[in-house]
Amino acid sequence: MTEERLQVDIRPEVNILSVLRHLNYKPWFALAEFVDNSLGSYLASPSLLAAGPLKVSIEIYTEGDGRIVVTDNAAGIRVEDFGRAFRAAQVPPDRSGLSEFGMGMKSAASWFARTWKVRTTTEGDEIERAVVFDLAKITEQRLNQLEVQQFRAQPSSHFTVIELTGLNHIPQTMTLTKIKSHLTSIYRQFLRDGTLELTFRGERLAFKEVDSLVAPRATEIDGESVRWVKPVKFTLSGGQQVAGFAGVRAVGSTSQAGFALFRRGRLILGSHDEPYRPVEIFGQSNTYRFQRLYGELTLTGFEVSHTKDGFRWDEQEQELHEELLRQLRTEPLNLFAQASEHRAKSSVDLIAPIEKAATNVAVAVEDHFDSLVERSLTEPITDTLVPDELETVRIHKSIRRQVEFRIDSGLWIVDIETTLESSASDWLQVSAIIDAVDPEKGAYSKVDLVVSLAHPFSQKFLGPSNENSELLVAVGSAFGLALALGKLNGAKSYSILHHLNTLLRETFATVTGQEGT
Repeated sequence: MTEERLQVDIRPEVNILSVLRHLNYKPWFALAEFVDNSLGSYLASPSLLAAGPLKVSIEIYTEGDGRIVVTDNAAGIRVEDFGRAFRAAQVPPDRSGLSEFGMGMKSAASWFARTWKVRTTTEGDEIERAVVFDLAKITEQRLNQLEVQQFRAQPSSHFTVIELTGLNHIPQTMTLTKIKSHLTSIYRQFLRDGTLELTFRGERLAFKEVDSLVAPRATEIDGESVRWVKPVKFTLSGGQQVAGFAGVRAVGSTSQAGFALFRRGRLILGSHDEPYRPVEIFGQSNTYRFQRLYGELTLTGFEVSHTKDGFRWDEQEQELHEELLRQLRTEPLNLFAQASEHRAKSSVDLIAPIEKAATNVAVAVEDHFDSLVERSLTEPITDTLVPDELETVRIHKSIRRQVEFRIDSGLWIVDIETTLESSASDWLQVSAIIDAVDPEKGAYSKVDLVVSLAHPFSQKFLGPSNENSELLVAVGSAFGLALALGKLNGAKSYSILHHLNTLLRETFATVTGQEGT
């Protein structure tokens, strides 16, 4: 190995690096820049294409200042390309692939981290090279060149490893989940055809295909079932081409229906739970079309933003909407009409559970309510205002949420507690302090609500996966807040809560029939 000293020139854009952290990136699109570079390198190498799939691994460590490591087995960065690869805004000679602006790796790495390091080698080269970008040091010392570290390497090896440390943006649990879902969505075409094996935090990603609707035409309920998917292809007046497919989802989704728009195999717009849904086609969020229409379209001839998360439409978007809508409505598969008019169940199927529920409740009242009426007559309860504080001690086995808001009369605090403790005897507990004055808070009102999901009534209707928990908590909270408003108006209505808790335990917790109806 030649021991000559090697440096990489990062002039004249050194000052650009310090401001890249302020780009309006989303973390999945920033990470996608690294995957794009790997794909671009891999697809440009015929020998690698013949040898097997591209393998890209992304590891994110959230401890301390955070660390991200992206590893690939692509062709690596040739030493003669270092000058272009490590200088911001150096456009590559071939812009027909996924790396076209000369900014991706630099902008994403600088957005994510204060320090980043690239290690790489190419097949046939016996040297592995590494470059470290310490942005604070580069900016403070106004460095124009960086030392290239050199190590011995196997001539057969070819890879690039990018390590980001001192993260400006450390992804947490929910963001990590979204990153995984978005990356799967963005690279679905390469994952499908086996070109790419993408691993995120040890999990190999695979795109879950959407099940399309198989059903008769909505206007012919007893007609022949067909699959509601068809190809879409057209050319706009500016010469831009659109091709792909559109369909109707078997199961509607308010978050994931919609179109995914691709360019050069990579998704640009409409990733995961951020689908492309122009209102001219999908209507508002309460329409069936909004929940059912979906598709994938590849756009050719359009430019994209330098962060590759949007198209530069140049006034062509409206024409795209109009032509897409026309094709959706074209017979014999009028997807627009089917998505709007198809109903998953007939009206008879929808009414039957309601009839059963009404019958079960009526039977419960008939069997149990008479004894409660007699007891109420013999043991009358003196009505009072809702108490200022709960009589029982707060239960630890619970989930609490508190909201605060201000109105003209002062601060309102609403504390909603959902208890999972089976020892709680009442389904609902309520207390309310109305129009109090505190030296620090000023005028305030405070409402405490405790809804028991361990109560027999809750257990009867909660569902096997607790899917009805929101309904139960919402109803309990609504009733409790109504009592608090009653107290605000001077109503002595606390006995109603006593009767409610008695009825729920002794009458409606014993409703006959299937649980969760």
